[in-house]
Amino acid sequence: MTWQAIEGHDDVIEKLRRAVARNRLASSFLFCGPPGVGKRTFALRFAQALLCQSRPAADLDPCNTCPSCAMALAGTHPDIEVVAKPEDKAFLPVELFLGDLQHRGREGLCHWIALKPFLGRRRIAIIDDADLFNDAGANCLLKTLEEPPPQSVLILIGTSPARQLPTIRSRCQLIRFLPLAEETVARLLVSKGLVADPAEAARLARFSEGSLQQAIDLADPDLWSCRRTLLEQLSAAALDSVGLAKTISSFIDEAGKEAAARRARFRQVVAFAADFYRRLVHVRSDLPLPSDPELRGVLEAARQHFPGDAIVAAACLERCLEALGQIDRNANQATLIEAWLDDLAAETTAGKA
Repeated sequence: MTWQAIEGHDDVIEKLRRAVARNRLASSFLFCGPPGVGKRTFALRFAQALLCQSRPAADLDPCNTCPSCAMALAGTHPDIEVVAKPEDKAFLPVELFLGDLQHRGREGLCHWIALKPFLGRRRIAIIDDADLFNDAGANCLLKTLEEPPPQSVLILIGTSPARQLPTIRSRCQLIRFLPLAEETVARLLVSKGLVADPAEAARLARFSEGSLQQAIDLADPDLWSCRRTLLEQLSAAALDSVGLAKTISSFIDEAGKEAAARRARFRQVVAFAADFYRRLVHVRSDLPLPSDPELRGVLEAARQHFPGDAIVAAACLERCLEALGQIDRNANQATLIEAWLDDLAAETTAGKA
């Protein structure tokens, strides 16, 4: 069974159906799970189902034809509000919730959700990028979370409960979304016309970590060329941090000047490095090699050349995870590339001792 053409989350909709049927629907939800598994689409369809004028809300089975459904599908429903982090901001700005300085308290999501529903049933607000609340933004939302307006539903979308501020996490019902199955990702890539070759779709799905968006992002030949260079360097006896920094910088520059696209490319590179060191920890601990031929080859080479044991590989992995966090915090990319690779080189040099 697939709910509203959204694959992989039928258990979630059944849980929500039971809550609505028992009149125990929470006023605030935190949808958490890997990026690119359909959480935002699910939230929009859930809002549509709650507001459908033709079918009972407890069914969570919108008709897709009534005026309410038509507006929800068109993104024009007056009782559904979606906010997300602007491209030029590192965090969700206060103005999204309280309005700008000239209209403070008279605009923004917190004002909007307290108004009477336009069509008479509920007001539903969806906050994308909920991982990116700062203290100021979270504090703006506290009163709404603590004293939700009647017949309102607030849905926050993030990746992990650990990335939410405690004040937010404690006031929302957690709904977990699991990664999509590899077969599902591969099938969606082909059925949506995103990848023509089923074999290529299956390969991308293996690296997608259950995320359709990640699989789409991986369908870039330049990325795999950069990955080969990266893995060759990371598995070498001595890491050429200067030369590798130039390669990575050039790859990021090809994304253009848009900050989000550059960050996405940088994240892909660091994620590949993190995966390499994670697998290397396994190899150094005498666990089986992965099935990916390219990664298997460099790990075989690393067995001979990598200067250090599992502890060194684990330290390098930790530095990669730290770099991913620094990318999300909008650290200067040129500086971060150099610092990250210099730190990896220093760890492996120490491993020779």
